[in-house]
Amino acid sequence: MVGGGSAGTALAGAATLRRPPRILVWSTNMISDPGIDLAGSSHLHYPPQVVVISLPCTSGIKPAWLLRAFEQGFDGVFIASDGDECGYLADCSRRSAGIVAEAQAMLGRRGMDGRRLRMAAICSVCAEPFARQVREFARAVAEMEA
Repeated sequence: MVGGGSAGTALAGAATLRRPPRILVWSTNMISDPGIDLAGSSHLHYPPQVVVISLPCTSGIKPAWLLRAFEQGFDGVFIASDGDECGYLADCSRRSAGIVAEAQAMLGRRGMDGRRLRMAAICSVCAEPFARQVREFARAVAEMEA
């Protein structure tokens, strides 16, 4: 846990920004990762405080993992989902949306704004949309503190 203390303290601490927001991005190996890599290799601008974690399918994310990111000092969590292109599950989008809704409700019960968690479909060639989505999300998270 960043800065020690209890989980409640860490979650509350994420709500007071005096620096650019740290954003954790969950992406998928086969679909969104190539788009994110393309954004980097194309030198598209997005905040350097973005950290990316890859996994096979966004429907495998556990709501507790999303909350843990906030406990670890992230100010926002962005899920770069496969949309309807998931090679594992035909209903991946529906499942992932349910996970996000559950995690947003958990954030609300902890006194945090559920808008700190966002999901968008990012395809393998979506470099510009990824960079734009993350820039806008970082701006929105920062404005929640203004």
